[in-house]
Amino acid sequence: MQIPGWLKNAIFYQVYPASFYDSNGDGIGDLPGIIEKLGYIRDLGCNAIWLNPCFESPFHDGGYDISDYYRVGRRYGTNADLRRLFRKAHQMGIRVILDLVAAHTSTEHPWFKASCRAKKNKYSNWYVWTDSVWMRASGYQGTVRGYGQRDGCFMPNFFYCQPALNFGFARPERGKKWQLSVNHPDVRQVRREVVRILRYWLDAGCDGFRVDMAGSIVKNDPGWKETSRFWRQVRAMLDRRYPQAVLISEWSSPRYALRAGFSLDMLLHFNDMDYNFLFRQESKRNLFTKFGGHSFFDRSGNGDITGFVKSYLGDLAAAQRRGLIGLPTGSHDLSRIRLGRTQKEVEVIFAFILTMPGVPFIYYGDEIGMRYISSLASKEGGYCRTGSRTPMQWTNGNNAGFSRAAESKLYLPVDKSAHAPSVSGQLRRKDSLLGAVKGLISLRKKFSSLGSEGNFVPLYAKKNKYPFVYLRQKGGERILVAVNPSGGSAEALFSLPVRPDGFEILTGVKTGFSLVGKKCRLTIKPSSYTIIRLN
Repeated sequence: MQIPGWLKNAIFYQVYPASFYDSNGDGIGDLPGIIEKLGYIRDLGCNAIWLNPCFESPFHDGGYDISDYYRVGRRYGTNADLRRLFRKAHQMGIRVILDLVAAHTSTEHPWFKASCRAKKNKYSNWYVWTDSVWMRASGYQGTVRGYGQRDGCFMPNFFYCQPALNFGFARPERGKKWQLSVNHPDVRQVRREVVRILRYWLDAGCDGFRVDMAGSIVKNDPGWKETSRFWRQVRAMLDRRYPQAVLISEWSSPRYALRAGFSLDMLLHFNDMDYNFLFRQESKRNLFTKFGGHSFFDRSGNGDITGFVKSYLGDLAAAQRRGLIGLPTGSHDLSRIRLGRTQKEVEVIFAFILTMPGVPFIYYGDEIGMRYISSLASKEGGYCRTGSRTPMQWTNGNNAGFSRAAESKLYLPVDKSAHAPSVSGQLRRKDSLLGAVKGLISLRKKFSSLGSEGNFVPLYAKKNKYPFVYLRQKGGERILVAVNPSGGSAEALFSLPVRPDGFEILTGVKTGFSLVGKKCRLTIKPSSYTIIRLN
């Protein structure tokens, strides 16, 4: 598998379509609205977009419950609008990937409705059903009983309204005929249909897919062997027919995902829990777990970077020549990175993400420091995630410039706090977070050592100590990065692989930096970072 060249240089911007920009005044963001704002994404410095699901859906889980894979949701526009988005984005040098929900559909999908019928039909085995309404399945996401005419329980893949498509069982249990093998003819039909969906949108102009719950397709699959086999088959098809298309996984385990044929795996809040040690380990900021402790990027200064570094180095080794690792600021599933932090503290996080190997992902609004709104009732299955999905804040005017609709018709309320950030407000300030993020993206593009393929060498990563210092290098180019998220000054003494003849601070705070042979002593102010070119 060849990693497409464009992915190696990508900086992604994640767009949640309902909340980005409303072009027609109905209170919900749409595809024409995204097209109108492509210039903003380009000027930020991002050259790729990950678009959350925009297909027809009853929206019981924010569009991750699809009722028609071949049709854009009416509230977002038309298939022609999506093709126009691909075309306009490409003209600006921006790639667009879609969210592929391959593991399940909505209960409103015609396939599932047919599968619910008592009389056997083409779609009866397209979903996972037990043989009797009194027979539950154990060890998975549970089962739903008493749905439709069919005598059986169906297996959901997440919420009750998201029945699992039948990719088969790697190890069917004896005596349970409803557990079809991965080679069953009906299972193979499901798999062919997924490939058909991929090809339909690739032919329409999309540049690849982020695959939701990528590791969940095959059931009872220890080590994801059969799951991986399927995705490798998909990758082989892409390599033959669409060599520039990418597959990005929601797996958070690069060791498995990249061997399974994915171009990139994103580090997230599950599986590879060391991502949480960076930003969301503290329980008040973590939406899904209750373990204690502090993340490294907390001003308390009680975090520990060593767990992340150990895990990340292992991930990098596994990724060699196989694919890339994605490091996001956040997502529609996580609390906003701004939660509990000042602008300067968020800027330190951006300095870290934009100088690390792999591919950065910026969740819409994080670049201006949008806040997590904790008081909102659940919207479309968002629950605690709802507060991270509020409308993009374009101006300080009516509805934050998101929509001209009446406030009562907005998809979600805008942030009405006195100091709510906005794009227009930050563009007027020289010291804005938006300006800092633009500068960091520009720096990443200027120096190849800061890109996805530059070497990564931790220089100072001590247990319960600050700062974190690392070297990025490619060819003869060497750049040192130091981040100190803590609320106190920090000092580090470390060795350099080669003594430099001199140095230049590229951005960040001025710092105490002295050389004694190959040893380097660095002092850095609270909640700050420095990026230094070594000559």
